[in-house]
Amino acid sequence: MKTKSLPIGARSRRFVLEVPLESPDGFGGVIRSYRSGPQLWGAMEMLSGSERVRGDRPEQSLTHRITLRYRDGVTGAMRLTSGLRRFAIRAASDPDGSRRDLVCLVEEIKA
Repeated sequence: MKTKSLPIGARSRRFVLEVPLESPDGFGGVIRSYRSGPQLWGAMEMLSGSERVRGDRPEQSLTHRITLRYRDGVTGAMRLTSGLRRFAIRAASDPDGSRRDLVCLVEEIKA
């Protein structure tokens, strides 16, 4: 099944792909930090918003769909940033296998 690709003008938001770096913490675990990678242009669409209680505090969860040009090697360990906003990648896929688009389902990280 062939899906219609987004026009290039719809990809007006700039994202930075952040790649995880892990270093040992000395106690058998790791410390994860992120290094800025390539800048990408994409389109973002909000999918859902919900509120949950964590540690007796309300917490919002916002999920989005971000469509980028196809890029090999994007995994759920990476994240995307746009300005001061950060997005954890939950899933990344090529919807029709044509290697034109990369659709990322992301959750916004609230600091």
